[in-house]
Amino acid sequence: MHISRLTIFFSILLTFNSLAQKNKPQPPASVEQFPVPPMSSVSLFYIQRSSNVNTIIYDANLSVDKKLDPKNPVHTYWLRYTEGGKKQELSGIQRSLAYGLHTKATPNEPGSYDGYFFAYRKRKFVVKLNAKGEPVALFPINGKMQILKKVFVKVDESGMMPSVISVELWGRDTVTDKEVYEKFKP
Repeated sequence: MHISRLTIFFSILLTFNSLAQKNKPQPPASVEQFPVPPMSSVSLFYIQRSSNVNTIIYDANLSVDKKLDPKNPVHTYWLRYTEGGKKQELSGIQRSLAYGLHTKATPNEPGSYDGYFFAYRKRKFVVKLNAKGEPVALFPINGKMQILKKVFVKVDESGMMPSVISVELWGRDTVTDKEVYEKFKP
């Protein structure tokens, strides 16, 4: 009797999941068709995923004296394009496991912060103000610290847990200001 209840429960759960997937809006076919979020003077970079058009935004968190906030130098939030482009804070789980960042003051470089993504700790980044006083996120692209602007993550959601197929990075060279690009498999 107990096994049949579990079977019925999981059957209902799978049915609802498959109905939800059918009604889910389809993401654009290529990364070039995804919306480009509005940029501001505090914009660092953004992440988009192949699963939908909702975008995670990373902005510099500046204090009143135009310096990076030492307690929280980066503000991360959603632009929910599937809900009319509304801004929404990350949930606690999203902030601590998926899209959140760990940052700490860079030793011997006041106003600079080292960090990493909780979901991918292999590549460390630096957030600081450049010589013009503009906030930048320096991230390893092609083995060199570059100004990160955009990340696109291709995701396979066919299994029980989503898996990352590839990550694409776009940025600007810190010396030449030319565009840089890298695609890798984590």
